[in-house]
Amino acid sequence: MGYTFGKAYLIHTFAIFKNTFNLMRREFILLFIICFSFAGTTFGQQCTDADSRHPITGEFCLRSISTAVPFLRIVPSSRGAAMGDVGIALSPDANSLHFNASTLAFAEKDMSMALTFTPWLRALGLNDVYLAYLSGYRKLNDLQTVGLSLRYFSLGSIQFTDNDGNLLSQGRPYEFELAGAFARKLTEKFSASITGKFIYSDLASGQQVPGQGQTIEAGVAGAADVGFTYESPLNVGDLDSDLRLGLAFTNIGSKITYTNSINRDFLPANIGLGAAWKVNMDKYNTITAAIDFNKLMVPTPVASGAHLDQSVISGLLSSFGDAPSGGGEELREVMYSIGAEYWYDNQFAVRAGYFNEHQSKGNRKYMTVGLGLKYNVFGLDLSYLVPTTSQQNPLDNTLRFTLTFDFGEVGVIADE
Repeated sequence: MGYTFGKAYLIHTFAIFKNTFNLMRREFILLFIICFSFAGTTFGQQCTDADSRHPITGEFCLRSISTAVPFLRIVPSSRGAAMGDVGIALSPDANSLHFNASTLAFAEKDMSMALTFTPWLRALGLNDVYLAYLSGYRKLNDLQTVGLSLRYFSLGSIQFTDNDGNLLSQGRPYEFELAGAFARKLTEKFSASITGKFIYSDLASGQQVPGQGQTIEAGVAGAADVGFTYESPLNVGDLDSDLRLGLAFTNIGSKITYTNSINRDFLPANIGLGAAWKVNMDKYNTITAAIDFNKLMVPTPVASGAHLDQSVISGLLSSFGDAPSGGGEELREVMYSIGAEYWYDNQFAVRAGYFNEHQSKGNRKYMTVGLGLKYNVFGLDLSYLVPTTSQQNPLDNTLRFTLTFDFGEVGVIADE
């Protein structure tokens, strides 16, 4: 049984559970919004031709891409989140493992740790749904850096009841990802990285699938990220600046299932391309402009469901040319983020950004703002999401924050 977070997933899941479990109103709202709003699914018309438009609203017909464990794509960095979710080519910090671990090879600090807390669905008054992200890196020498991160997503408390409303059990679904990265400079300006991941998703362990005699289990998967970074000084007139380019392949791994069924769902494999230009205006003022382009390397859904039968490799390769409406639809699957960051004396930062996803592929569009403070080894980053459409977002009216600890010399091994 698949737990794909999209419209097809909801229909499939509800059909399986409706005869056995009646979720309480709070739990139903929780699952409903998680499934729809994070996957970027709009309540538009599902149709076979994504180039066509709704006969009444005139909106593009919906054909969004759905995957399992979408929490892997939630940006855990308040810095990147305040800049429209950019990060592939930003200057390295402890949260770079999420975006592109190869930037860590250019880290200025020998060691850094960060803790990010992201409340989820606070607009609905829920206090036990959140994403926590603990990450850090350590430079081994001038060429090599290792990193480690733990991502934990709590979906709160859920009561499972029978058709008469009698309590069957109390559940606390959760998911986590443990990742380890290795980054190395291949030249003075170019670096590469490899990241290994273990993914665990426990949504309804121990519950029975009606009519199938199967017990739901936790989903387990493995994945890897591969990243590349190019960094070079770029002098413009009298201004000193640095240009950084990044390419990242993330969440490339096995499919995942929650039962013994042969039907398995894709992970949110993604290809991302980013650029960041940092300009040193003078001794105290620095400005960075960044842009990211992201595309899921997952087959575009078709009405027959045949896209789910593809292997991981086939799905990755076909994702660049399988859109039923051709190249135009493939381009609409590309999401982009733009962001800017201003630092004064490397102690106070102001950030802003914008994220855009095409209307037919999810319609997530929002502006972001944020602040950053640094004092000695301590740093604090805050971000806030500002919706630009009527579509609800799990982070509406939510302030998320990151605590960072940067350390200087801690015994890095010098190159000979």
